[in-house]
This record gives sequence, C-alpha cells and structure tokens, in this order.
Amino acid sequence: MLTNKIFIKKTRLGGVMKIVREHYLRDDISCGSMACVKNCQGLEREPLEESPDSDSSLLRKSHYIIPDTNVVLHQIDVLEDPSIKNVIILQTVLDEIRHRSAPVYKRVTEMISSSQKHFYTYCNEFNMNTYVERKPGESANDRNDRAIRKAVGWYSSHLKDAGVLVLLLTNDVENLKYALSKNLNAYTIYDYVKSLSNKTIVDRLANPLNQSISDKNKVLFAEHLGMAEIQKGIRSGKYLQGTILISRENYLEANVSIRDKDQMVFVQGLQNLNRAVNDDVVVIEILPESEWSCPSSMVLAEDEGKDEEDEENRGLNDSEKLIQNKVPRELRQPTGRVVGIVKRNWRQYCGILQPSILKERTRHLFIPAEKRIPKIRIETRQSDALASKRIIVAIDSWPRNSRYPLGHFVRCLGGVGDKDTENEVLLLEHDVPHSNFSEAVLSFLPKMPWTITEEDLKRRRDLRHLDICSVDPPGCTDIDDALHCRSLSNGNFEVGVHIADVSHFIRPGNALDQEAANRGTTVYLTDKRIDMVPDLLSSNLCSLRSGVNRFAFSVLWEMTPQADIISTDFTKSIIDSKASLTYAEAQLKIDDPNASDNLTKSLRGLNHLAKILKKKRLDNGALSLASTEVRFFVDSETNDPIDVQTKELRETNSMVEEFMLLANIAVAEKILKEFPDNALLRRHPSPPVSNFDPLIKAAASKGFKIDVSSGKGLADSLDKAVVPENPYFNTMLRIMTTRCMMQAVYFCSGMLQPMDYLHYGLATPIYTHFTSPIRRYSDIIAHRLLAVSIGADASYPELLEKTKIQSLCNNLNYRHKMAQYAGRASVNLHTHLFFKTRVQDEQGHVLFVRKNALQILIPKYGLEGTVFLNDEGQKTSSLFVYDEEMNTQTAGNVTIHVFDPVIVQLSIDRSNVQHMKLSLKLVKPEIPGFSVPSVKDTSTLSTQEPVGKSAQKKRKMM
Repeated sequence: MLTNKIFIKKTRLGGVMKIVREHYLRDDISCGSMACVKNCQGLEREPLEESPDSDSSLLRKSHYIIPDTNVVLHQIDVLEDPSIKNVIILQTVLDEIRHRSAPVYKRVTEMISSSQKHFYTYCNEFNMNTYVERKPGESANDRNDRAIRKAVGWYSSHLKDAGVLVLLLTNDVENLKYALSKNLNAYTIYDYVKSLSNKTIVDRLANPLNQSISDKNKVLFAEHLGMAEIQKGIRSGKYLQGTILISRENYLEANVSIRDKDQMVFVQGLQNLNRAVNDDVVVIEILPESEWSCPSSMVLAEDEGKDEEDEENRGLNDSEKLIQNKVPRELRQPTGRVVGIVKRNWRQYCGILQPSILKERTRHLFIPAEKRIPKIRIETRQSDALASKRIIVAIDSWPRNSRYPLGHFVRCLGGVGDKDTENEVLLLEHDVPHSNFSEAVLSFLPKMPWTITEEDLKRRRDLRHLDICSVDPPGCTDIDDALHCRSLSNGNFEVGVHIADVSHFIRPGNALDQEAANRGTTVYLTDKRIDMVPDLLSSNLCSLRSGVNRFAFSVLWEMTPQADIISTDFTKSIIDSKASLTYAEAQLKIDDPNASDNLTKSLRGLNHLAKILKKKRLDNGALSLASTEVRFFVDSETNDPIDVQTKELRETNSMVEEFMLLANIAVAEKILKEFPDNALLRRHPSPPVSNFDPLIKAAASKGFKIDVSSGKGLADSLDKAVVPENPYFNTMLRIMTTRCMMQAVYFCSGMLQPMDYLHYGLATPIYTHFTSPIRRYSDIIAHRLLAVSIGADASYPELLEKTKIQSLCNNLNYRHKMAQYAGRASVNLHTHLFFKTRVQDEQGHVLFVRKNALQILIPKYGLEGTVFLNDEGQKTSSLFVYDEEMNTQTAGNVTIHVFDPVIVQLSIDRSNVQHMKLSLKLVKPEIPGFSVPSVKDTSTLSTQEPVGKSAQKKRKMM
C-alpha cells in the first residue's frame, strides 16, 4: 500500500515545483509476541514473552506495556528496572526520543537489544493498520498521540484471542482521557508502578505526584524568564548566554563562560545562582558595578550532619550572609545573576543519603559526591537499607519555593569505602563509559580463528625479517608500538616505528567504530583498565606481541649517525616482533657489554639516536617538565595496596618517547599537506604570561630569575635553577611550571590559522597523535587520513568534513580530560586505602605557602597534601604570621619558605564519611603548640610484582 503527499513549492526564479512524498505501508510487520495466534511472527526471536508475569494489583492478567514518549523520556529509570519487561516501544515514540534526547535514546536502544528485558520496537508508522495521517491544523504532538492510541487499539484487538492485554502508560491528561473514551486500557505511570508488588520501584519514579513542598506559598528564587524574552534580551545585549561552572571550593560561587567570547562573569550567592546547576547553559544579567564582587577566600565547611528540616527552614539567609562582604574596587570582577535557563545538563549523581532525625519519614536529602552539585531532595522508603551506601540519584525539577532541587532514587551501588563501589563512583562521576561492549559492537569483531590471507600480504610491505621489538611497562598487554634500527651500507641508519593497524579492524561508521569514537580513550585506573576497544583487539589481534604476525602502519626513516633525516616513508606493513621487552629488560641489554646480538645492536642504535634527537629538541626550546607517577604494590589475596612508591625512569623510557614524538610530527606534516582543511592535529597553546606569576615569585625567593618570554627562555632558565644542597629544588620548579601550562587539545586544521597550530611544550609548529591507536581514537583518525594520503585505503564523507572532525575533537578533548581526572581520583582512592591503617612520618617539601596553609609535596609517594595552620582550615592561625611579599609563614623563631624540607605525619581523616581524605600534620620544624609527635614508619614493603600503574601504557606525550 502506498500513500502520497504532494507539495507545491515556489522557486527563487518565480516558478513552481511539485514535490511528491511517498510513504509505503505494509500489512506483514510482526507484532513481536510469542503469544500471537494470527501467524504474524516473522522474527528470528520474538522478544515479547508468551505469558508475561503480572504482579500488578490493577491488572491480574498477563499484559504488555506501551509507554508514550514523555513516559519514556522522563521515567527511563523506571523502565530500566529489572522487574519491568515486555514493553513495546513504538516507532513514533522512538523517533521522537531520537530527536529530543540522545542519552535516553541510547539507553532505550540498549534495552531493546537486551534479551533479558523483552523490549520490542514496533514499526507502527509503516503498518497499514496503525499509520495515521496528520489532520489539517493538527499539531505534530497531537498527531503522534493519536498514532500511539491507534497502535494500542490495534495491539489490543490483535492479541485479544491470545489472552494478553495491552496497556497504554501516559501522564498526559488529555491523552489519558481520549484513550479511556476509546475503551483502551490506559493508566498513569504513577498508578501502574504503585500497583506493582515490587514496592522499591516506586522510589525510581520521577516527579511523583505526592512529592510536595511544605510551604507552597514561600518563594525563595526569582522566576526564570521565558525563551522569547531571553532571545530578545540576548539580541539587544541586555543578557549574555554561557555555561555555568560552579566553584569546587565554594558551592555559592560560580563563573559563567560566555558563548563566543573570551570572557567569564562571576556569580555569587544562591539567589543570584537562581537554581542553576553546574554545566547548565544559562542566561545572565550583569549587575551594576557597585554590586560587583570577587571570589571569597573562605572554603565552606561541609554540613552533612544537619537535619533536612532544619536546613529547609533556614531558607537562603545563612548562606547569603557568608558573602556579604565589602570588596575593594581593585579586586572586583564583572558580576552577574542568572535570569534564565536555556538548557539543563543534569545527569545522574553519585552520593549518600543525609542522616535524618525522624526515622519514619520518606523524604530525605541526598548529598552528591561532587561538591559542586547541590543537595537533592528525594523520596525513598529504603532509607534504613541505604544508610552508609553509595547511591545514584537523578534531578527532576527545582521549584522556586524549594531550597533544593527535587529528584528520585535510581539505584544503589554498594557500601561507602568499598573499593569496587568507589571505583564505580569515580567512573560515573567522571562520565567514563565503562559498560560491557554491546552485542552490536561485538558483532563487528573478526571471527576467530583469525588468519592472514594472501590478499592481505599483497597489500602490505613484508617487514617480518627485521629485528623489531616493543619496549613497554611490565605487564602491558595493549602493545601498540614497536621499533627497529639497522645499519645501512652507506653508513646511515634505517629506523622504523611500527604502530598497530587498528583501523584495519575498525571500519568507519559501524557500531564498533561509533563506540570507540564515543569512548575516545582507554582509561587507566590504578587497578584496572577501561578499554576503548574490545579485548580481542586491544590485547590480541592489534597488540604487537612477539612471535606472531601482526598488521602495522610503519614510519621508516633513513638517518645519518647525527640523527639528521634523509628520507621518510609511510607504509602499511606486516611485522613479526622478535621480543616484548620491559623498560628494565631493554636497559639491561643496552648496558650489557657481552651482548652483541642483532636485537641488542638495534636497541643501542635507537638509544644513541634518541639522545641526539632529545638534545636537538631541548635546544629548540622544548620543555622537560616533571610529574610524579606512582605504582602500588598489592596484596595477592585482598588486592589492597600494601606499598606505594614513585616510578623509576630509565634511558629506555626516553628512547621510546623520542621516536614516538618523531613519528607523530612526521605524520602531522604528511596529513596536513594532503588534507589542509580537515587534518586532526594536536596543539598546546602558549600560556599567558600572568600564568607564570607563582613560578616567578617562587624562583625569586631562592635568587633565580625565570624567563617566560619564550619556550626556549623558560627551558634555559629552568636548567640554570639548581640548588646543590637541595637536589629536589629543580624538580619542584618543573612541577610548578607544569601547573602554569594550558591544556593541550585536539583540533581540526581548517578551524584555525596555521600560526595557532603550535605545540608550546614540544616546541614544534605541528603535531598529532598517531602512535597509540589501541587506546586513543584520535590516532585512528590520523591512521585513516594517512592511509588515504598514501593510497592504502579509501576515504569517506565524514573524514572530509571539517565541522564533523572538529565535533569529534571536542568529544575527544572532553574524554581525555575526564580520563585524566579519573586516573588521579583512582590514585587518591588507593592512597586512602593504603593509609587507612597507617600513621607515618615522611619527608616532604613546601610547594606553596598560602595565607592559612602549606601545600606539601611528598616525593616518595608522588602525593600532594595540605597542612592547615589551624584546626578549621578557614582562618589564619594566631601562631603564624603570613608575609605575602616574601611568601613565608613565621611562628616564633621559625620561618617556613617555599621549597623548604619538612617532616609531615600522614594519616586518614575520617570525619567526613563521603570524602575521606589524607591528613597532613607538621612534625618538623617543630612549632611549640602546633607540631605533633613523630611516629615510626609503619609501612611494609612487598616482594610481589607491582601491578596497577606499572602495568599501564602511560607515556608522557603532550
């Protein structure tokens, strides 16, 4: 059956054009039910069960559910509950969700693909019995509601003889009324869920009807402006639009990053924040200059022990009092207030329930683990069971008369402090995709056993005769690079960098490619790895393990003994690595005077050339910055850390890094030449001079002048800043320099001018990432661009569209940043686990002197912590005198400077159950009335092979 729609459209030249849209309808689309007695089954697996369970007091009969669009959008957490099964998602609903919410659409499609959930997509828009035409003057929403009702009616009639009811769930009053008038089985989601025998599912309802606010007449916040008024105000310049970023130290303060402008506007106080949540897109109005303010020096104390009722009754007054301060004119910043919300970027939040005095109540406050998120009021009947548990909560709304946003319980993660639970929390809080790869993704993996065909060999250069080897951390399984070096007859060297050819296995646009693009990067936690691609690729077929044939993408150079490049060649290849070495093993081979085999000669040649390359790079102004990385030794039975120490770096670490850098630069030059508008590159912007103020001041305290006029000047002045009696001084200066840097980011070449391509830290005008495609999606794109450049593969449309490449870069930058944060959080978690039964003294160095604290670096563990100079950590102590000009703290006859060595006592502060932290107390120098007694070191060294960070592929390439 065919339906036609004809449109008449005027052309620019004054003519008319007839447009005919054809819509094909069928009568043979399966209902998806195993109970069907009308022989319409046509699927390999009929998703809907023949006799679905019925535990609803409303319906004692087997039934299927058809939710409307708004139920799916707003009650997705209910639908994901394991007890909800046999749900029909109409095509009308799925199409609407795809356009309105990508995250919900992804969650729905995952449920549809799960065989346990028994969800089924029914193509009602292509069935002649369920398709409806839009009536003249009918809104698209009304037409879709009518289409849903018609599909429910057809399903009810179709399955009547099978004895299965079909139920419409809707919260739309008009839709419900029309459905009931047609004698359809229709209920609100609230009525249906409350009728279920599983009472805990009620907690997952968003915006439950009985969720009330004690005083509806109380108004705490100004009303948000409507979109029409917002758009008018933005056009006139009265209002500004941007993303709000709440302060990590003070939830009453935020900055708004203004769209299309290099400008930040300060917002202070709950009333001026006006119910904006971190990452929301907001509209602000600039306040009169007399009301401008600046960030407070206070760190707000957490109030987790207060009762919810007391806090609600306080209103906003207590919080507002904290910011009523006179700000000197020279310190004022442009300050505004939120007048409207353009887009809510709420997500699910991890945290704990706040203890309540009244045990019988169902209304509770939820405290997010992320300090920038406000407390959330939820209703739950499981408060006793959820005490001391990590839970997930979602925000539903934030009325004007509520101090807190309203939300609902989603699920319980586990006990507070449990390692697996805390790992899950840090992954969720840093938005790291970590669910198992779906069946759709896995379907695009090569079928095993995998073999290399003659056709594969014809398309690749055979390099299996070369003495190629990999050099990695111990325990590394995702080996994505290998090297070789051999002497040529003319006295030069042939050097090769061979990179896993991941793009051979991941083809553009399929589900595997889309999943890798979304994940963006492999995430390395202390005790595990969250892979970007499935294990079959990351640890097997793509991993350049020794003794097996592997596909590679090779960069080959001819170099002089002085490391000057004569020629560069790029080729798809097949290799057979002769050894998978650790850094220590490679170093032993190089240093062994009795070793003279070809592999050792190759390593020595690589090491010789790498030293020259590094010197050239540093002479050119590249920075050599310090960072502290640690490895944990773990108990073989409990997997708890029993010792922690900083990593040891060898010449072989630098050897590998130099050739990876060289390959990345060579590939960047090649792909930019071939694709000047859509090459994926990586830039590191030059920092503003003002960023270096803390570094300059700290170096000056020891008599050194830091030149920040150029990268070369900075590098040279850092090399000269050496204090013989304090060998760690130069390392700390370089750590401080790292803090002054801008973030390196991916970008599309066509979106910036060539002068902005510079990579400041590496002192190179162009750079990309090519050498780690197993763990970075950016490298896969570089591989595809390079393959097209040398005629080794075909292009595709998305590869040539600069806007799509830039959009991809934006996601990669976000994922890379979140992966870094998650990695640091994992180190912190394991540090807390290590010190949970320990109190010990360690050598430290003063990194910064603050008005009310000292920031201390502990080199042995690569840890940084704060020694507050009073108990509260909010005001200066009467014992100490702070000299801002000299950047010192003085107590009696003891003066503490930046870089001074100290002894600190390390222990765990358990005063905050959700945010346990490492506590530092000053032992030496001894300050009467302040220093604590020294204790013996209670740590225990392990003789086991270290795991965690030591088994990770984490090279410092900016």
